[in-house]
Amino acid sequence: MEALIVLIVGAGPAGLATAACLSQHSIPYLVVEREDCSASLWRNRTYDRLKLHLAKEFCEFPFMPYPDDAPTYIPKEEFVRHLDRYAEHFDIQPRYSTVVESAAYDEGSSQWVIAARDTFAGAETLYAVKFLVVATGENGAASVPVISGMESFAGEAIHSSNYKSASRYAGQRVLVVGSGNSGMEIAYDLASNGADASIVVRSPVHIMTKELIRLGMTLVQYMPATIVDTLLVMTANFIFGDLSKQGIVRPKIGPILLKYKTGKSAVVDVGTAGLIKKGIIKVFRGISKIIGNKVEFEDGKERPFDAIVFATGYKSTANKWLKDNNCMLNNDGFPKKDYPNHWKGENGLYCAGLSRRGLSGIAMDAKNIANDIRSTAGSVTG
Repeated sequence: MEALIVLIVGAGPAGLATAACLSQHSIPYLVVEREDCSASLWRNRTYDRLKLHLAKEFCEFPFMPYPDDAPTYIPKEEFVRHLDRYAEHFDIQPRYSTVVESAAYDEGSSQWVIAARDTFAGAETLYAVKFLVVATGENGAASVPVISGMESFAGEAIHSSNYKSASRYAGQRVLVVGSGNSGMEIAYDLASNGADASIVVRSPVHIMTKELIRLGMTLVQYMPATIVDTLLVMTANFIFGDLSKQGIVRPKIGPILLKYKTGKSAVVDVGTAGLIKKGIIKVFRGISKIIGNKVEFEDGKERPFDAIVFATGYKSTANKWLKDNNCMLNNDGFPKKDYPNHWKGENGLYCAGLSRRGLSGIAMDAKNIANDIRSTAGSVTG
């Protein structure tokens, strides 16, 4: 059994940020990662045109800002390069291709006992750990809804994590299911590159410009969120007009408070709203069933499609291996405690990157966890 002070599960942005913060306090740690690289979601499961939806000042990692010449909205490839520089700068060396199969707290030894398997060699390693950090992220596994008749669909059906670009869909009728940032941007990419694009919008959604979101996140540091929300919604209505005739309505709660309370982000428009208003991208309500290549919607309409892209998000997978009798996480794999107390559990258990507050939330979690471990690690390491 390998004895450790801190084990961090996950080498995405949350795991790397936590490791960097621990290194600032000279606290030894090990990062294990199930994939063969760090930040695998960003490298391998995102579409080509992706940029950070928030301005770079709201997406910085602890102790290492972006270069001065970095664009305000950082493209995916540049973000990945920054992560690589970050890991190199802090000498973070994850143990890759290592899947955690179980983690349980042992009352007798006052330690976490973690069983992990090397996916190449097949060998199992047991770790005895004082502090355990769950940093597997909000996007551990793709979430695809169960739809009646889906098995009869003759075309291609993929999750957005497998979508790269619109080039292969030119001339095809493509339905995007999901109206978050990914769904809206994929629909725009398709419609702008020769595909006949449609999108399913089931729930109310805020559509904002990136400048409005940047303004809102700046103002909310000095003004009540309710006032900021009122300003944002009034301005957005002026910019985009009434989209209810196209099937898009705004939530009753404003975009800042909605993010705080539910974790649901406003859509940062890349041009999708304009194409929807022109009828180039068609909007449908929920799917009732699928029969062959035809999709029947809840309003009774039927349309044939050649491909379906499920931009239906992800789910946390931590509950599959974390045996936590004190239940830090709920059934969906997210913290039971509300922000800002969500990051700390019992018996040296922590989570980073599960607050649904983006990269700024990750940075805050990492700093809190490292400071908390530092405050108690003296008796462990001394």
